[in-house]
Amino acid sequence: MNLDLLRILCLTPGAPGSENLIREQVIKEVKPYVDSLETDPMGNLIAFKKGRSGLKVMVAAHLDEISFIVSHIDNDGFLHFLPLGGFDPKTLTAQRVIVHGREDLIGVMGSKPIHIMSPEERNKAPQLKDYFIDLGMPAAQVKEKVSIGDKVTRERDLTEIGDCVCTKSLDNRISVYILIEALKRMGQPAHDFYAVFTVQEEVGLRGATTATRKINPDFGIGLDVTIANDVPGASAQDKITALGAGTAIKILDGSVITDYRMVRFMEGVARRHEIPFQRELLPAGGTDTGALQRSGDGAIAGCISIPARHIHSVVEMCHKGDIEHSIQLLKACIEELDQFDYQW
Repeated sequence: MNLDLLRILCLTPGAPGSENLIREQVIKEVKPYVDSLETDPMGNLIAFKKGRSGLKVMVAAHLDEISFIVSHIDNDGFLHFLPLGGFDPKTLTAQRVIVHGREDLIGVMGSKPIHIMSPEERNKAPQLKDYFIDLGMPAAQVKEKVSIGDKVTRERDLTEIGDCVCTKSLDNRISVYILIEALKRMGQPAHDFYAVFTVQEEVGLRGATTATRKINPDFGIGLDVTIANDVPGASAQDKITALGAGTAIKILDGSVITDYRMVRFMEGVARRHEIPFQRELLPAGGTDTGALQRSGDGAIAGCISIPARHIHSVVEMCHKGDIEHSIQLLKACIEELDQFDYQW
């Protein structure tokens, strides 16, 4: 694995609506490997590679990461915020963040100390409103550097743990990495190939929706993480996927029921190339695949999912083998999509 590239992708900030820095990193990586690059008005990066036929296939990997936006600066200089994306509040305790004001500022997530909580407060699940951001400076200085509406991202480096990588924002920078690596390895695609690095997925699949309308693909493939609930206390029927068991081929999530012909095609490609895979059924949560399926006349849509533990925290974890197998499957599918069986 190119861990240096993955680290850059995960650590580069890209809150929903502010994906410009991570988009610039992707442009540097993919420019030599595609025929054209375009950034649309919403901020989606569309990388095009000419195929052997004029049919169109679009692959979407979102650039944005769950983040916050400053909503209030109080008289003591503490920041209050709103979420951009879904958060489990308990994951915020004792975490560092980066406030992207007039300059980048390190802050910490603060909340009421347990020592002065009432018994009722101790037994209550934390709420987002219980947290504030402490920049360690007086209010006047904070207000010189921070404005209402500034974005806030999480701070955590990448590390290797066993056979895995662990850091913040593997949702969805691991998919960005996979799409980049597939482009680097790919020969001529079967069909005209649109590799789209989308924006604002975490707040409602917004970038993928506009890009899909523009491209109107015949085939759509989403790239995103999924839950690996293979941890203590999880029953076998609730695990969704398992780390190290291979790339995952999506059957459904909260936004899409994938086309069973695409599932059949992906599984056939995986078997031919001896790529380990598992089926994924995610009962809640959505991905760009839902937007891809709803292209002009409706696209034949599927999704390659990357199993991840501890999703939407700063210690998201993916298995290196699953990452490699996802690259292999995506590359092979794009190169061999002219063998697709349209039979219902």
